[in-house]
Amino acid sequence: MKSSRLYGLHSVQAALDYSPEKIHKAWVDGSRQDKRLTQALNDLLALGIETEKADRKRLDRLADGNNHQGIVIEVEMPGELPESDLKTAVENLTETALFLVLDNVQDPHNLGACLRTADATGVHGVIITKDNATGITPTVCKVASGAAETVPVYQVTNLSRTLRWLKGEGLWIMGAAGETAQSIYNSDFTVPMALVVGAEGKGLRRLTKEQCDVLVSVPMLGQVESLNLSVATGVLLYEAVRQRLLAVK
Repeated sequence: MKSSRLYGLHSVQAALDYSPEKIHKAWVDGSRQDKRLTQALNDLLALGIETEKADRKRLDRLADGNNHQGIVIEVEMPGELPESDLKTAVENLTETALFLVLDNVQDPHNLGACLRTADATGVHGVIITKDNATGITPTVCKVASGAAETVPVYQVTNLSRTLRWLKGEGLWIMGAAGETAQSIYNSDFTVPMALVVGAEGKGLRRLTKEQCDVLVSVPMLGQVESLNLSVATGVLLYEAVRQRLLAVK
């Protein structure tokens, strides 16, 4: 398990809420009077976590110059899971499958935001590529606000092969592509499925598209041609939630 430093009150609180056992050490600005910071410090001390007072300059160095709000922690990072774990998860799933697949997504802010939405929408796992893509980093964890701990992230070496395997397991492969005329509002999200979203500015790769059973798009009524990757992913996942809730009524 790799360790790294997280900083900022929001990130520290998420670690305290979701994985306090993985926090090894904390550095806190002892001169700062802040209610949230004091509460975080009390929580750390109550858990018996080693806590060291540090001045602003040291905290700046520990946080690589980022806005730390007076607190930095050393924590075991959640890790990516192997393909074998993905196969086990799919084979043992008793609910209607909903997986999110990110094709060569490189921006950690986008991955973190997608994880947060995946947690909110009940996604069973996020599948990422091993090459030319971001994995789980401190920035991902910070943006995910705890979701990096709650949503399984599976890293695969050959996405086309993985998508073929998922189809063999009965999942419908739906790809997001702005150029298609097929709207998400005329598409069925109630079936067991993997939703595939492409990289920032590039979209789905050709081989990935070829594995998709259907390509869908989000209607764009204004002058902007496309949505931010994580925003588009949120729209798609919540359409799945909407349709699935209606289907059980």
